Amino acid sequence: MTIKQALISVSDKTGVLEFAQGLAAQGVKLLSTGGTAKMLRDSGLTVTEIGDYTGFPEMLDGRVKTLHPKVHGGILARRDLPEHLATIEAHGIPTIDLVCVNLYPFAATIAKAGVTLEDAIENIDIGGPAMVRSSAKNYAGVAIVTDPEDYAPLLAELKANAGALQLATRFGLAKKAFTHTARYDSMIANWLTGLEEGAEAKPAEAAPVPAIFPARLQLAFDRVETLRYGENSHQSAAFYRETNPVAGSIAAYSQLQGKELSYNNIADSDAAWECVKSFDAPACVIVKHANPCGVAVDGKLLGAYEKAFQTDSTSAFGGIIAFNGEVGIDIVNAMNERKHFVEVLIAPSFTAEAKAALASKTNLRVLVVPISRVLNTLEFKRVGGGLLVQTPDDFTAQASGLKIVTKVQPTAQQIEDLLFAERVAKFVKSNAIVFCGNGMTLGVGAGQMSRVDSTKIASIKAQHAGLDLAGSVVASDAFFPFRDGVDVLAAAGAKAVIQPGGSMRDEEVIAAADEHGLAMVFTGARHFRH
Repeated sequence: MTIKQALISVSDKTGVLEFAQGLAAQGVKLLSTGGTAKMLRDSGLTVTEIGDYTGFPEMLDGRVKTLHPKVHGGILARRDLPEHLATIEAHGIPTIDLVCVNLYPFAATIAKAGVTLEDAIENIDIGGPAMVRSSAKNYAGVAIVTDPEDYAPLLAELKANAGALQLATRFGLAKKAFTHTARYDSMIANWLTGLEEGAEAKPAEAAPVPAIFPARLQLAFDRVETLRYGENSHQSAAFYRETNPVAGSIAAYSQLQGKELSYNNIADSDAAWECVKSFDAPACVIVKHANPCGVAVDGKLLGAYEKAFQTDSTSAFGGIIAFNGEVGIDIVNAMNERKHFVEVLIAPSFTAEAKAALASKTNLRVLVVPISRVLNTLEFKRVGGGLLVQTPDDFTAQASGLKIVTKVQPTAQQIEDLLFAERVAKFVKSNAIVFCGNGMTLGVGAGQMSRVDSTKIASIKAQHAGLDLAGSVVASDAFFPFRDGVDVLAAAGAKAVIQPGGSMRDEEVIAAADEHGLAMVFTGARHFRH
């Protein structure tokens, strides 16, 4: 289909001049509106203003300009139906073959501090979505362009095909266009249904603040890839990315090498990455089945890796390793020396030497993820027929906020280790018990139905690894409901405990700690990770 006439009306003018110039060079007639028309005309292009084209001026402060039969007739007429073509010819309506439209900046408007309801409403586009949807519906005869990234490839195709665009191209543009308007409307719905009752009746200068959880939640994700299968081979799966993923999230990965990522690879990589990026000091996190099996900090990444591996070398085999700094050849050599097989290796960067050494491991998935500690605005968990939505767990205990509840006072070193242990426990499946010392995990007990059992498992893990728990510290993700958990960890050799507190039996638990000569501190916040 040859492009003879185009309508260009954009809010975001990025690249549109070059696009219009390219269309004009192909002999395409240009229609435009308002500021877009002025910009194109000032640049020397011949442009017909939409009001001159329709014979009806823009009105109502620009609210009505493209909502006209001469515009929509030229877009919607089916080129394969002679009666349609005869009708528009009888009314003097030429066809419009390409429509380039992006919408009023609603997202940018509501992102401004102090935005009023009036300003938000005025930045809801009407004519734009109407043209986009009309064009997309009639993709057989119209190319609809909503994304500036499409300008260059479209011009290239026009040049290569004597001014024509293929059906596949037009259909692809239509799909993108319907997605564009759907997400635009979803954004509006989320914002408006998040406003409190009576927001419309408040003074015009009032700046409404939408609730965190709108009454009608609309979500938008883009499929990155279809995966070989899900958690199990009889399940189908795909990975979707948010339209604007938070900086430094696992969704921002780039893969340097290795096999394609599996469902479990991505889930475990997320667990490892979220944990490792929470540390300021050089850190290494090894994850197996979504649980950290080794976490450590050190002056150098190599030291952190050596310490993390010690915690549970058995589970570390076939796991996910994440670093919060640049991986060098020293780490690769250390992994090779102990023949440490891993599924995924993650870091914000790798040295050239490290990349070269890793290249021979063709199956090893190597991911680069930029470091950023921004959290998702909302977290989701699917349940039957619904969705659980919550704000992220953004609490991390600080020394100044700890409440010492025992007779024995923790030492400065114990405080440092307790804070490290609490940070690790945040990323272990609940009923978490984590033994730590000297900036490393010594034993991790995850996800048992009984906290006592988690404590026993953590102790057993340490024994198997040949790590001494004498003098260690312990973190619990939630309070101890009974003293038995304290009895077990004390018997294992722990000397200090960090926990949220808040149990009806806190006094009993504190008394047990005093009885064993333990130091115990409360954080006031739990870290359930079901």
